[in-house]
Amino acid sequence: MAASTSDDNALHLATELRTVVTRLVKKLRAHSPTREKLSLTERSVVRLLDQHAHLLPSELAEMEKVTTQSMSQILRHLAERGYVLRQPSPTDRRKVHIVLADAGRQLLQTARQERDEWLHTVLTEQCSAAEVAALQQALPVLTKLVASE
Repeated sequence: MAASTSDDNALHLATELRTVVTRLVKKLRAHSPTREKLSLTERSVVRLLDQHAHLLPSELAEMEKVTTQSMSQILRHLAERGYVLRQPSPTDRRKVHIVLADAGRQLLQTARQERDEWLHTVLTEQCSAAEVAALQQALPVLTKLVASE
């Protein structure tokens, strides 16, 4: 009986945690004026390019779980805005590498700063010192969850 109660508690915690994290992500996005410039997938592509020196359009399509045709449209839009650049592959002239342009890096930096400022304001204005400490203690556990496959 105790195992069942423990499982029920873990399931309830999982549901509550998912709900709260989802709401927090939505709040963070809503408090970033740069969000209106790009779709979720476009922002994700910019973040991926920030993490990798360069990627092929097919690699980006696979990572984002979209068709290569859809990725072509996404990359065209990002290139029109100056966020990405297309560079010929030095080893295979048939391939084009996609790299993040300086404007794309600046967009990411601005969006992160906007979200960090909002979260900092909420933490300092709405949370007690004990609540901030509790959040700090929870960070390693949350990081462990994010790192798991």
